[in-house]
Amino acid sequence: MKTLYLDTFSGISGDMFLGLLLDLGVQQHQLETELAKLPITGYNLDAKREQRHGIEGCRLQVHCEETHHHRSWSTIDTMLAKSELAAAVKKTARGFFLRLGKAEAKVHGIDIDRVHFHEVGAVDAIVDLVGAAIGLQLLGIDKILCSPLPLSRGMAHCAHGALPLPAPATLEILQGKPVYDSNNDKELVTPTGATIVAELAEFGSFPAQPLGQTGYGVGGWELEDRPNLLRGIIYEENATSSYGVQVQLLESHLDDSTPEQLGYLLELLFTSGALDAGYVPLQMKKNRPGNLLKVVCQPEQATKLATLIMRESSAIGVRSSQCDRYCLDRHNETIVTKLGQARVKLIFAGKEFLRLTPEYDDCRKLAQQSGLPLQQIYRLVETTAYEQLELGAK
Repeated sequence: MKTLYLDTFSGISGDMFLGLLLDLGVQQHQLETELAKLPITGYNLDAKREQRHGIEGCRLQVHCEETHHHRSWSTIDTMLAKSELAAAVKKTARGFFLRLGKAEAKVHGIDIDRVHFHEVGAVDAIVDLVGAAIGLQLLGIDKILCSPLPLSRGMAHCAHGALPLPAPATLEILQGKPVYDSNNDKELVTPTGATIVAELAEFGSFPAQPLGQTGYGVGGWELEDRPNLLRGIIYEENATSSYGVQVQLLESHLDDSTPEQLGYLLELLFTSGALDAGYVPLQMKKNRPGNLLKVVCQPEQATKLATLIMRESSAIGVRSSQCDRYCLDRHNETIVTKLGQARVKLIFAGKEFLRLTPEYDDCRKLAQQSGLPLQQIYRLVETTAYEQLELGAK
């Protein structure tokens, strides 16, 4: 497996991300050849070596002839769908613009079909986002991890006039993601940069793995308080090895909460970002039965979830410790059975497929609709998934 860790001490933009990919090994001519499959012209890529605070990296600029061309979300999506780009690249790029479209629609209070991108829809942004999807495939990146993002203060000027920083679309895209105040008045995280990490990355600290190749994408600003660079580190591991990241473990003993309260607390924890949570029965002081609550979360979520536990339960304290979490890779697919659609989770060790698991809620729904036993539905979904996804017999 090949993992890209993004160290975003100076934020992230689309051009910085593309520069980083070139610094990590993507060849400019490869990128240009793939981008030529899009029906857009009037631009050229300018890649050069530059330094920020004495550290060298690759700065990529997209020079365009058109400056105020507006494109609707549906126009861009159709263009990508009909292009001759690789299927995986098209899927990633369309996901980028769908996320951007939804954010713009929310900010402006309109339907996504009425969204017309301005700066975001210009040729340079299309090149940035589609180029990002192309570059990741060329490098063979399987997973992206990202550090918390530094947000800025001040104003930016665009087609809509003056906008506060962070840009409204950036804030919408980054909902639920870990951020912090950079105390800087330059736009460090752009909507395109936010889109890339929100769509593809998991957030956390450096992986507990041997360091690999390092690269730098150079931003346009000359900043006094930090080098304006996006640092990327590639980690490679054997396909059969477990994948490890650092997580936070929260624990608390509960001895006077009702079953209803305990169930409600678990629901709140999961909807608030917990990776996993559960109870373990235990005998407490004065021989009273109780429960040990265990919650696994990202380190940046620990304070919020600990506060939630103490507010919504009888706990007056929460223990917190950092530990490693090893897990297999997984992603979801939707298959169509003779009874209807159902989601399945595919489990991988690196690129090696191990097994699949049908989604309980979908199987339960099919069982209720058909009147068939749940166990039979599970067998139907598994068999259909192996056939449709060409996974081979297990």
